[in-house]
Amino acid sequence: MDKVELIRSRRRTLGLEVTREGRVIVRVPLRASAASIERFVQEHAEWIQKAQARQRARLAAHPEPDEAGQAVLMRRAREELPPKVAYYAQRMGLQPTGMTITSARTRFGSCSPKNRLCFSWRLMDYPEAAIDYVVVHELAHIVHKNHGPQFWALVERYMPDYRARRALLRE
Repeated sequence: MDKVELIRSRRRTLGLEVTREGRVIVRVPLRASAASIERFVQEHAEWIQKAQARQRARLAAHPEPDEAGQAVLMRRAREELPPKVAYYAQRMGLQPTGMTITSARTRFGSCSPKNRLCFSWRLMDYPEAAIDYVVVHELAHIVHKNHGPQFWALVERYMPDYRARRALLRE
């Protein structure tokens, strides 16, 4: 197994994380023994390998663009996202207070408590159907600030195939 990064903290349970780069992080309680940590990692070795393979595939499918590529995606985001937001907002009867394009790496979109939408320009590297799903998802957060059943019902009302579209973001 590859090297693992160990983080001790005042937690009660052991936890595993495989980063976007494929690094393995093990979070453990302050007093966890080396033997219990080793056993935990060995018990989850298959999961770790699968998670690392998924991250390698994701990175291969969507490599970090160079400066020119970033500029292209940023320009596309600025041109294409506002009309999409306006279209779906009108259909859903919602009005965001504004929109920002960010360089976020870990999330494609967000909705602030004041209903301002943010989208990462990295979203533009995905299929049109996935982009539309993220727009509808963030607009739905204007009404429901969580991912409860009512939130998903609202998303499904305007995008019945949202599950398939969301799956495109994981490829």
